[in-house]
Amino acid sequence: MSYVSGKTMIQEAWKNGYAIGAFTAHNLETIKAVLLAAEEEQAPIMIQIGQKAINEMGMKPLRDAIDSLIEHHRITVPVCVHLDHSRQFEQCMEAATRHFQSLMFDGSALPFEENIRITKAVVEVANALGLGAEGEIGKIGGTEDDITVDEKDAMITTVAEALDFSERTGVDYLAVSIGTAHGVYKTTPELKFDRLSEIKQAVQKPIVLHGGSGVPDDQIVEAVKRGVAKINVDTELRQAFILGVQEHWKANEKDYILADVMNKGITSMKEVVQHKIRLFGSNGKAK
Repeated sequence: MSYVSGKTMIQEAWKNGYAIGAFTAHNLETIKAVLLAAEEEQAPIMIQIGQKAINEMGMKPLRDAIDSLIEHHRITVPVCVHLDHSRQFEQCMEAATRHFQSLMFDGSALPFEENIRITKAVVEVANALGLGAEGEIGKIGGTEDDITVDEKDAMITTVAEALDFSERTGVDYLAVSIGTAHGVYKTTPELKFDRLSEIKQAVQKPIVLHGGSGVPDDQIVEAVKRGVAKINVDTELRQAFILGVQEHWKANEKDYILADVMNKGITSMKEVVQHKIRLFGSNGKAK
């Protein structure tokens, strides 16, 4: 196994027409599910550590857990640890000192110029350390960790905004709003593929799709064809884990052996991660 810079990993995917699955982990068991799925599929992966998990578990314990599980399970595939949706420059710097390979500053709720200023500062540090850097332009509706964007405030990113932001910040990969949402969809999403193609043509760098849970498979495949090279998945993973645990308890209501219960959750989540890896086309790309 080797840790790989997010910039290197995402560029490789973008050039070769597949996407990296960026899977959010919340604890030891969910980290394990992602790693085992990636190893079985021989796929490079990103493990995302987001704000809810940091608030509940702490950045250092989660980061240390990834190291320990990679060693314990003898993981051989390329792994990138990504800080997701940070709203603080200081937190991004902490992640850099804790050997994350990719940093995201999310200033999408800030005034445009302020978003550019702070994102650019994070990018400069990431570049100096050889890390990948992600920024976001255009709000994405729904709830991610403890951050909520009302649907009426969500907006589709314009080409002009994306190009200006990309050029002035120097981000390595760019998250844009093209019709996805965080959390559970109330109706089937319809991605704005024409806008995606226009943005890709203008910025000439990998695009990130947030809110990847619940998007129909055919739309995901089309998005990858049009330049998406990193797809975030969280909600479907948590759903799979919890439903797996519930299923186990329905069949074994007096089973109080925690390992048995957790292993069912891990297995259920691992199956979803494997499906996503194949859908994104990253299976077999570890080498």
